[in-house]
Amino acid sequence: MNTRLFETQSALRARYKQAPELALVTAQARTRSDNPADPFHLQVVPALRDEAAVPVGVHGSVGGPYDAPCPGDLLCAALAACYDASVRMVAQAMGIELTALEVHVQAKVDMRGAMGMGRDLPVGFQSFSTDIHLQAREGTPAEAIEQLRVAAQRCCVVAHTLRSAPEMQTRFHA
Repeated sequence: MNTRLFETQSALRARYKQAPELALVTAQARTRSDNPADPFHLQVVPALRDEAAVPVGVHGSVGGPYDAPCPGDLLCAALAACYDASVRMVAQAMGIELTALEVHVQAKVDMRGAMGMGRDLPVGFQSFSTDIHLQAREGTPAEAIEQLRVAAQRCCVVAHTLRSAPEMQTRFHA
């Protein structure tokens, strides 16, 4: 077990128990573009850290050149990253030594909805599929791997968000 992770999370649990409002975190991102007239290219800045800016493009299925990850790719990446981190942290907490871990996410969407081709067509992803391939140190009991699976699924914030969409507000400022 990773002692540092255990100590850090123990301290956080105690703090959150005393002051639950401290557990409410605000994630943020913004976009930027050198050419606002270009509908196909921008950058997204996660956590408002300019050094972490990610180029974003528009998928070919809606007319873009698809020369950079599109927003749907980034959504899949967020789900993959969240599952990966959840598995790693839970494995550490359980004392399971991972020797390999890869998370693969696919999402299906009918782009006709996004292109306004019919009010009856859905806009948004209709399904997600996540495959988690992991290897633990030889001799790790199958029951421990099953406990890891259950706990990691319970901890994945992005997966839970996608399963039950939260309230969303969008404001346009001109």
